[in-house]
Amino acid sequence: MVVVSGGMNQQRNQIVDAVVIARILGAALVVPILQVNVIWGDESEFADIFDLEHFKRVLANDVRVVSALPSTHLMTKPVEGSPPLHVTPSWIRSRYLRRLNREGVLLLRGLDSRLTKDLPSDLQKLRCKVAFQALRFARPVQELGDKIAERMRSKGPYLALHLRMEMDVWVRTGCSPRLSPEYDEIVQNERIRRPELLTAKSNMTSHERMLAGLCPLNAMEVARLLKGLGAPKNARIYWAGGQPLGGKEALLPLVQEFPHFYSKDDLALPGELEPFSKKASLMAAIDYIVSEKSDVFMPSHGGNMGHALQGHRAYAGHKKYITPNKRHMLPYFLDNSLPEVEFNRIIKELHHESLGQPELRTSKSGKDVTKYPVPECMCKASRIRSHL
Repeated sequence: MVVVSGGMNQQRNQIVDAVVIARILGAALVVPILQVNVIWGDESEFADIFDLEHFKRVLANDVRVVSALPSTHLMTKPVEGSPPLHVTPSWIRSRYLRRLNREGVLLLRGLDSRLTKDLPSDLQKLRCKVAFQALRFARPVQELGDKIAERMRSKGPYLALHLRMEMDVWVRTGCSPRLSPEYDEIVQNERIRRPELLTAKSNMTSHERMLAGLCPLNAMEVARLLKGLGAPKNARIYWAGGQPLGGKEALLPLVQEFPHFYSKDDLALPGELEPFSKKASLMAAIDYIVSEKSDVFMPSHGGNMGHALQGHRAYAGHKKYITPNKRHMLPYFLDNSLPEVEFNRIIKELHHESLGQPELRTSKSGKDVTKYPVPECMCKASRIRSHL
């Protein structure tokens, strides 16, 4: 049994590892329990977000997935554990297998990034199988995501942009939204009020963090980056993510440069989003579907969704994915003397690799195969070539 936490994409990562751990132990996996999200209060269960029967069916030859503990185990007191970082299959077996066999039930919490990223080939392939095949979204979520993607597609190619400009993101990253002194103060006060949310190193100023490439891009920076990369004014953009701090005003620099700028709220018909509106995980799943189907995808910051889509798009046949080179490009953003033609040339040069082929995981130990699935998750040499 596993309890997974965080937002939808963080939960996906932990579910992937839960399946692999069950395989390592030769154990059945009880459908993962989703912890209520402390930030959004989302009480969604596994089957609300994902297609449970599909999950079981796809994994049938790898791990037996059961909906609940069998009656013979209901009175058993489970062995509880929370693995340290980067544990190996041999560590898992030595720590849990004997106790699991003795007690019959193992309950794991805190799986986020606990399993080593360097696994044997069969387990690497299983991670990809779970992430890209087994974890299909529940039918109501998938159908609405497909509809919204089709509405974007109906008028031509589109770029999906994952904007990380919500209040909690600014608080957690130790960065300033740079909208106005008032909003910077709001973020700083929230950081003081809830210090447990701050995950960034506190010995760097917000400006230092921005120059180091550790902060989300704001709307002005995203607009300049897209223009520098050659996006035309009539480019169709779908923006994924929660409501930004500062509301629509925070998005003005993007909307003014790219007026064909839409979110799921703009594209959904009256009442379509209502069943999902109070469920942050389901809303994130809709964004994921529309983003995965886009012609180009770019995140304004790293994070679980960006990493998941980077891998998913490479696995699906190298669909374009742009990684903003924040650390190197931001000093040029601050140089007002730079002519626009020169600025654009520099921006394109800095993103030359990102606009090319998918980055291989080969010789990159410690990198997640669900983010870098080529070549380990490709079954045949011919298929690898087709992805490149």
